[in-house]
Amino acid sequence: MTGLLDRSAMNLARMVRQREVSPVELVDAHIAQIEAVNPSLNAVVAMRHEAARAGARAAEQRVMDATDPESLPPLLGLPYSTKEYIMAEGMPLTAGVWSRRGQRADHDATTVARLRDAGAILVAITNVPEGGLWMETYNDVYGRTVNPWSVEHTAGGSSGGEGAIVAAGGVAFGLGADVGGSIRIPAAFCGTVGHKPTGRLVPNTGFWPPAGQGDLSAYLVCGPLTRRVEDVMPILRALAGPDGHDVVVRPWDLGEPDDIDLRDVTVYPVPSNGFVRVSEHYRRTIEETTEALRARGARIATLDAPRMKKAFPIWAAMMATGGGPPYAEVLGNGKSFSAMRELLRLPLGRSRHTLPAVVIAAAEALTARLPGTVDSAVADGRALQAELEAVLGPRGVLLHPPYSRPAPRHYRPLLTPLDFVCTGLFNVLELPSTVVPTGFSPEGLPLSVQVIGARGHDHLTVAVAGALEQDFGGWKRAQPHGAVPARFIGPDSLLQRP
Repeated sequence: MTGLLDRSAMNLARMVRQREVSPVELVDAHIAQIEAVNPSLNAVVAMRHEAARAGARAAEQRVMDATDPESLPPLLGLPYSTKEYIMAEGMPLTAGVWSRRGQRADHDATTVARLRDAGAILVAITNVPEGGLWMETYNDVYGRTVNPWSVEHTAGGSSGGEGAIVAAGGVAFGLGADVGGSIRIPAAFCGTVGHKPTGRLVPNTGFWPPAGQGDLSAYLVCGPLTRRVEDVMPILRALAGPDGHDVVVRPWDLGEPDDIDLRDVTVYPVPSNGFVRVSEHYRRTIEETTEALRARGARIATLDAPRMKKAFPIWAAMMATGGGPPYAEVLGNGKSFSAMRELLRLPLGRSRHTLPAVVIAAAEALTARLPGTVDSAVADGRALQAELEAVLGPRGVLLHPPYSRPAPRHYRPLLTPLDFVCTGLFNVLELPSTVVPTGFSPEGLPLSVQVIGARGHDHLTVAVAGALEQDFGGWKRAQPHGAVPARFIGPDSLLQRP
């Protein structure tokens, strides 16, 4: 059954519909893979063995009863996982916050309910950073998730558990969420496909902490991490559209990647936004992917957008004015939280918070005291959004690094904490973005490129990513071995099986 672990989700879905594989076999194979690789990753924090197997038996019965296989749900029988911030009834909902230990979801998020309606089967919940706003996945509740290609390197965040388990073939696809790169950075670091949808496309109903009813719910978007590019659009179609609760979501007319002719596409290579220092590895990746698209007939053009140099001020200001609960309130689980007090407690080993989370809370408080600066940066963001959409139109894409470099060693992102704006900028601009693997660095770490388009043109970024996948090979299953070092394991990180 190991051959199932190397197939795309859509290939597996076709096999289920054609009765070439049973959903029960499919779920069992992936549960076995999770149990085999998770001791090396610490990616999965809770399993749904019995519920998943019951769902698989019901899916098998639907297949056997169907007179027309094409009438079956599009994701029927596919085992998937979701990050812990996204509610799944009865499953953990700590957000990596120590004071929330034991918290469980009492209902399904809209995204989880929609995937169930599409036939997908939730098998596992994955690890996250404390509070969600960091590019490394670790917390005091479950410990640290490691990169499936190297235990000494980070899996990214905040969907780091998703990136690691999808890369290792533990699930057919993962459900992540992205407010600053939280899908795309783990996808890039772990070597999977990751898609951040257009803002206002997918409801955040059932996400914790709640995004609220302001623009933050447009910047935060749930989306898939997958093995192959062909998996993205069917999953996105299952997730998309208003649910009557998230008021910022609107209907979009999603196109078909197959309708895109690359000879009609204009490509704007952007090796650096001018704010982040990008490594030679990623500069070369932008050059190579640009040339591959040129060879397919795409037009190559130069982007002139000097406001991109203000990537971090724009992201920080638009996030600060987007609504939602203060980050300190998230870390305190609704109670008083003093960032300065926790900074003093950390060196003494007396804090249950992580250093990045405390620093971010302190920075948030400082930003709130600079309203004039914030207003100016928000205006720059709105202007940049309009400028890029005018340039891109319906057939233009940016090629942009997903980060400054391949997956860093653990803790190293603390030295370059603003490099996430390689992805974060496009959250507040609400532009769709697809990350696709393009190979490996000399050190054996995955390399990727980020394809960005205008709002509502998710199918375009997916189409371009699909062409690059064909040219560069795409996802390869990681085969982690050994165990996560003891220093990375959190006090409550034994795998939970509700």
